[in-house]
Amino acid sequence: MAVTAEHTTWCFIDGDYVEEADSHFPNVSPVDGRPVSRVAAAGRSLVDRAVGAARRAFDGPWGAMGVPERAELLRRIARRIEERADDLARAEVADTGKPWAQAREFEVGRAAANFAAFADVIASAGLDSYLTDLPDGGQALNYAVRKPLGVVAVIVPWNLPLLLLTWKVAPALACGNTVVVKPSEETPSSAALLAEILAEAGVPDGVYNVVHGFGPGSAGELLTTHPGVDGITFTGESGTGAAIMRAAAARVRPVSFELGGKNAAVVFDDAELARTVDGLARSVFTNTGQVCLCTERVYVQRGVFDEVVAGLADAAKRLRPGRPEDPLTTTGPLISLAHREKVLSYLDQAKADGAEVVTGGDVPALGGALDAGAWLEPTLWTGLDHGSRVLREEVFGPVAALVPFDTEEEAVALANDTDYGLAAAVWTTDLERGHRVAHRMRAGMSWVNTWYLRDLRSPFGGAGLSGIGREGGAHSLAFYSEPTNVCVRL
Repeated sequence: MAVTAEHTTWCFIDGDYVEEADSHFPNVSPVDGRPVSRVAAAGRSLVDRAVGAARRAFDGPWGAMGVPERAELLRRIARRIEERADDLARAEVADTGKPWAQAREFEVGRAAANFAAFADVIASAGLDSYLTDLPDGGQALNYAVRKPLGVVAVIVPWNLPLLLLTWKVAPALACGNTVVVKPSEETPSSAALLAEILAEAGVPDGVYNVVHGFGPGSAGELLTTHPGVDGITFTGESGTGAAIMRAAAARVRPVSFELGGKNAAVVFDDAELARTVDGLARSVFTNTGQVCLCTERVYVQRGVFDEVVAGLADAAKRLRPGRPEDPLTTTGPLISLAHREKVLSYLDQAKADGAEVVTGGDVPALGGALDAGAWLEPTLWTGLDHGSRVLREEVFGPVAALVPFDTEEEAVALANDTDYGLAAAVWTTDLERGHRVAHRMRAGMSWVNTWYLRDLRSPFGGAGLSGIGREGGAHSLAFYSEPTNVCVRL
């Protein structure tokens, strides 16, 4: 499936692309504003067809497929993703503008790893069994079996489209569910292309379906309110998660949400500073700051505050924006001009609140066609009061505020002073303190002397405005399947 300006990204239903739509909308490159494709938006009839196809597939041979066969199918999908890695990377780069190496090596590689990992997880998963002695001298055997939810709505964001899509689809299929996917309107290409790849790997018709469109009043709302959907998994902003939760409540359907973050890093004065600054640069600026796990609040012990600020500013200045295919490019644009306006509003707010701009804070002049793209300078602030909106709300851009602290207690209090609770990082050579502080972070994930290091079997998720539930390994199985107990009198 080529990604060109003349190409239409169609919905995929019941094993085929559906060349019809209620309307179309443009998909443009955030690099230079050029058209990438037009996208076919799904209305009620197409959403009904997708959910119906998923239901028929679930009730058919797919629902009867055994675990070993499903696990082997997931492994075939992983291999096919690797074989078509360049095609998937092209789709991701066209939609997001991120550097080729990031899309090709990290995101496509992780997509394949997601399917391989959940093949292993489902193949080895077990449940409880109990032998009970009865008052009359007999016995009963209680054992649990795992049953899929049914039809799962999978709604994914634009920042890591393929990675987060496969992070949900792989365990959903591993457990025997069928899915209807609604990718972000900003990044429809990889979800559509993945349909082709899954079909090539042997996934039956109707198991994986894709509908395109927007949220309220469009495909997203039609899907999350559909009576044929048995569960909803969503990654995205907290406000959208709240709206989906209200929609799910009417039929008391299970939800799994990985939402926004206002993540903190705490740097103690005994930290290995070169390693720490390198880690902070990754956690603040990776994917132009458009990762839910990125650091937007950096608390630094006063004795090394100036050194860390200077080091992180130097790292920001070394980032090189440019076209994704240029091997010298190390940072891409924001996802859209509209998102850049949102991020710029926070830059204006920071200045109004008295922030000192250490570096960045403006739209760069890159010259030529690139000036039509959604570019923004990596930005660091100091001098912000903790009540500022810039320290309270998720910005989701290449920005961070640096704040000094004196004591461990103060650092923990500052880091936990947030409505979010997704991730935190602690930088120190005192591992006893590292463990102690990591345990005190009100966050679903705490790193010590690293960032974004993941074992796919470990729990992933947040608290507060950062979400509900956990993904990863057996934790994903707990959402995508339900244990049913069988009791046998012996």
